[in-house]
Amino acid sequence: RLRFLLQVGLSYLTLNRRGDTLSGGESQRIRLAAQLGSNLRGVCYILDEPTIGLHPRDNQMLINTLKKLRDSGNSVVVVEHDEATISEGDFIIDLGPGGGIHGGEVVAAGPIEKIKNSPASVTGRLLTDRSRRKITSRERVSNRWLKVIGAREHNLKNIDVDIPLGTLICVTGVSGSGKSTLLKETIFKGLKNRLHGAKERAGAHIDIKGWEYLDRVLEVDHSPIGRTPRSTPATYVGFYDDIRRLFSLIPEARMRGYKPGRFSFNVPGGRCEACAGQGKIRVEMNLLPDVYVECEVCEGKRFNEETLSINYKGKSISDVLNLSIKEAAEFFASVPSISRPLQILTDMGLGYLTLGQPSPTLSGGEAQRIKLAYEFCRPSRGKTFYILDEPTTGLHSADIEKLLGILQGLVDKGNTVAIIEHNLDVIRAADYIIDLGPEGGEEGGYIVARGSPREILKQTQRSYTARFLQNYLEGR
Repeated sequence: RLRFLLQVGLSYLTLNRRGDTLSGGESQRIRLAAQLGSNLRGVCYILDEPTIGLHPRDNQMLINTLKKLRDSGNSVVVVEHDEATISEGDFIIDLGPGGGIHGGEVVAAGPIEKIKNSPASVTGRLLTDRSRRKITSRERVSNRWLKVIGAREHNLKNIDVDIPLGTLICVTGVSGSGKSTLLKETIFKGLKNRLHGAKERAGAHIDIKGWEYLDRVLEVDHSPIGRTPRSTPATYVGFYDDIRRLFSLIPEARMRGYKPGRFSFNVPGGRCEACAGQGKIRVEMNLLPDVYVECEVCEGKRFNEETLSINYKGKSISDVLNLSIKEAAEFFASVPSISRPLQILTDMGLGYLTLGQPSPTLSGGEAQRIKLAYEFCRPSRGKTFYILDEPTTGLHSADIEKLLGILQGLVDKGNTVAIIEHNLDVIRAADYIIDLGPEGGEEGGYIVARGSPREILKQTQRSYTARFLQNYLEGR
């Protein structure tokens, strides 16, 4: 049974590791290892992005495991964006062509060659486009550095880490090599204590120098932007205030004395009081999670009839909230304060979400990108240190390019962006790479390689990341 855990890339886990400290990908692979030992046949296994958190070196181990399940007489259905996993599939179903209301169609289906030859398949074009396989790093040079001295938390081996400020940094390494311990436990909490006066227990280290160059540190994670339907992309990013103000300036609204608050679903006045502006009513279920049902009074529109009678370009405030972000960007094209953040969200691949989509329905990746859009829209002094843990989770290769555009934009404003990532599209775009390893667990915690992508490629003998980046660039 331990051998099965090794086969799914979990060699770095200790036997006394608590279950609540495992990532979603680790938990899924542990369940997969249990199935390997069951010797069942005729089972249909469904996996949702099993490569999450896996270094390319470990991907092949996982793929071999899935093939063993198939060869034992089972069916394996995998939702995946990883190119290596897609290429190994016996039958691929490509959905699209876009996301949300722009998707839901089978664009192409069949063996990998059929997908590659399908002109309608975005996935097929990306798999065959050799022009993508090049270093896209801007190779920014910094004269200000953040220096972490003597990091030794968990498996880190008393390492000194130099981070160039004002650049895009990628922390890489095989699973369990110490990436999260270094960036999230040591650097993030250490900077938070120094910059914001927090009193959190940071990962063990001797000192952090150069923090005086920064104003704040922020981890942009996958946690929800809100816990109830009251929170939406429009309210979180902030442009809903401008939409409410715009509706209050309509002549009929002014004649009735309506203020911007009238068009808020969070305060009494214009909202439907039966559901308190949520559009849904919470029903408590004994021994089960609460469920939300549509409000019978407003039919999910959130507002009362008087408020809904005010129209802008033929649409009520409820109609506007039901617009997709892409549609809203065109609808409000003449209002820069509203159209600019909408266009940023569209550029990040979120054009399919609606303005009033309740926060609890958003995935972790969607929530993370909405937080990035908020940061991109707000005024910046260019002294923020952003930390992201695998922001490409759940993203198609086409959307990764859009995400990189926003991250590069944050750096162009003078900020520092540090990412924990295995995706080779992100690694080749980084200004500076810190590769930890050489293995996971106790055999990790060392700096194996550091430098720009071109400098990393010179260290293929020591670095797994360098080897896989070279193979990727050469189309292997």
